[in-house]
Amino acid sequence: MGSVARSPLDQRERSQGASGGITISGVNHEYRPPRGRPVLALDGISLEVADREFIAMLGPSGCGKSTLLYLVGGFMPLQQGRIVVNGKQVTGPGPDRGIVFQNFALFPWKTVRDNVLYGLEKQRLPKSEREEIAQHYIDMVHLAGFEDSYPSQLSGGMKQRVAIARTLAIKPDTLLMDEPFGALDAQTRSLMQEELVSIWTQSPTTVVFVTHDVREAVLLADRVAVMTARPGRLKEIVDTKMDDLPQSEVMKTRKYLDMVDYTWNLVREEAIAADSEKDR
Repeated sequence: MGSVARSPLDQRERSQGASGGITISGVNHEYRPPRGRPVLALDGISLEVADREFIAMLGPSGCGKSTLLYLVGGFMPLQQGRIVVNGKQVTGPGPDRGIVFQNFALFPWKTVRDNVLYGLEKQRLPKSEREEIAQHYIDMVHLAGFEDSYPSQLSGGMKQRVAIARTLAIKPDTLLMDEPFGALDAQTRSLMQEELVSIWTQSPTTVVFVTHDVREAVLLADRVAVMTARPGRLKEIVDTKMDDLPQSEVMKTRKYLDMVDYTWNLVREEAIAADSEKDR
């Protein structure tokens, strides 16, 4: 029997190999403003994230969630401790880690197709292969027919879909998401949560998801890491993996409701502590 022809996308999927987990060991981070005293943002953070695990980070404002995410992404210098992603120590940004921001961060002068193609062009892939891969992810996020539209012509949810497609197109081993749905209205946010679960099921990767929304964290994540008020430490890691049910059904289960209550109480304690610190 002759060999089966494979598309460039199929070949690329095979060449990537398995994605990897994250090891964070003894990470401290201090902000040092030009004036005033240094501020300790993170204090002794150690965390293991398994390969293809979806973990959410929760905690009060200013607890260092986003700081930790940016350190994993290599966007900030590591002052103390060690971060290893996919077996390699983090020393700076890399294509193995893709990030999705709250504000979409799209190029307004580029179309949907060109925004998704941007990272692929940097990989110097053949044009036909780039276009096939870009179209694959545009289709995955249900934006077929909008390839030639500009960001100004899209809704907030559609813009975030473009941002997710652009990040996934470069096949990062790790997907970092900094409150990606925080700027969306409640209805669009719910739809995007469903979309993310669908996308992650089709293209599983290691995900670190920063959010302020307890319900969102419990609904989406395998585990939720709750952080303390500043300086950020790990207060508790909650196993929130739910039964394999549609999202709308999961939210009706007693297990989900109890887990939301339990996790919210952990976050509430730290939010109260943060407010008390402000009043001093």
